[in-house]
Amino acid sequence: MAISTKHAPTPRATLKGRSFLTTEDFTREELSEVLDLAIQYKTLGHGRPLKGRSVALLFFDPSLRTRVSMEIAIQQLGGQAVVLDVGKGTWALEHREGVIMDGDRSEHIKEAARVLSRYVAAIGVRSFPALRSFEEERHDPVLRSFARYSTVPIINMESAMFHPLQAMADVMTIRETFGLVDQRRVVLCWAYHPKPLPMAVPNSFALIAAQFGMDLTIACPPEYELDPELMERIREHARHHGASVRVLHDRREACRGAEVIYAKSWGSRHYYGRWEEERKVREQYREWIVDEALMRLTAQGYFMHCLPVRRNVVVTDAVLDSERSLVIQQAENRLHVQKALLSMLL
Repeated sequence: MAISTKHAPTPRATLKGRSFLTTEDFTREELSEVLDLAIQYKTLGHGRPLKGRSVALLFFDPSLRTRVSMEIAIQQLGGQAVVLDVGKGTWALEHREGVIMDGDRSEHIKEAARVLSRYVAAIGVRSFPALRSFEEERHDPVLRSFARYSTVPIINMESAMFHPLQAMADVMTIRETFGLVDQRRVVLCWAYHPKPLPMAVPNSFALIAAQFGMDLTIACPPEYELDPELMERIREHARHHGASVRVLHDRREACRGAEVIYAKSWGSRHYYGRWEEERKVREQYREWIVDEALMRLTAQGYFMHCLPVRRNVVVTDAVLDSERSLVIQQAENRLHVQKALLSMLL
C-alpha cells in the first residue's frame, strides 16, 4: 500500500546512480538490501522519494505485469512515468553500430538515449530477442546500447537474455514463504509450450538462486540446457555461497523432495533461429507439464511461474489454483521490489 508515514523506511543511498541490467550488477548484500526495503515498503508503506522526478519506460514488446507495476510504482513513489511504445508512439530505433540507416528505423539509440537522459531520471527498457542469432542476442545488444549511451540509470524490464526484476520478485516470494533462502531446494523445470520462448526468465532465476545460496536443480530435456557460459557463472556463484547446482533430464527425479517447482518454457539454443526444426524436437516433450502427480513427489513443495502461463499446457488447473501456488504473490511482489529499487537507484 502506498502510504506516507513517519514509520516508513528511508532507502539507503549505496546504489544511487547505478543501472540494473542483471542481478550480477549487484552483490548479494546489495540485492538483499533491495529486498529488505521491498518487504518494509510492503508492510509499512513509504513516502514519496520520486516527487518531482520522471522515469521513461520504453517498450519494444508487449507487457502486462511489468508495464502496470512499473507505472504504479513510479506513481506511488511520487514520480511520473513516461511510457513509450517504440515504433508505434515513437520512431523505430536502431541499435547496430556503423549501419547505413536506409531502412524502417528512423532514429539511433545513440541519440534517443542521450536525449531522454536530459529529460528523465532513469530509463526502463523492455526488448525481447528477435530469436534469430543466439551469438548476437546473448550479448543483449539493445539493452547494452542504451546502457552505453545513457547518462542516467538503465533498468532492465526484460531483455533478450535476462529479467532481473522478475528474479528479485521471485526471491522475495521465496523469502516470505520460507524465511531463510539458503539451501532451499528449488527446481527450475522446463515445460512444453507450443512456441519457442526467450530464455530471460530461466536465466535470471537460475542466476539469482545461485547468488542467494539455494540448492538449484534445472530439469530439462537434453536439447534445452541453458548457455554453458552462463551455467559456469551460476556454478561459481553457488560454490561461493556453499550451494549446489544440478542439471537433470529426468523431471521426476529432479522434483523429488523439492521445496519449490518453478516452471518455465524456453526455446533450444541448439536450434536458435531454426524454429521449424526445433518444433519437431519440442513436440516430443508434450508430457513435460507440472501436474498433481509431479507435485506429489516434492516435499509439500510450492509452485511458481512468472506469468502469463498457458493452463493445462505448462501447468494443470489443479496445481495452478491450489493453495501451494505462489504465482499471484510473485506478481504482486514485482510492485514492491520495483518501488524499492527505484528508491535506491534514484
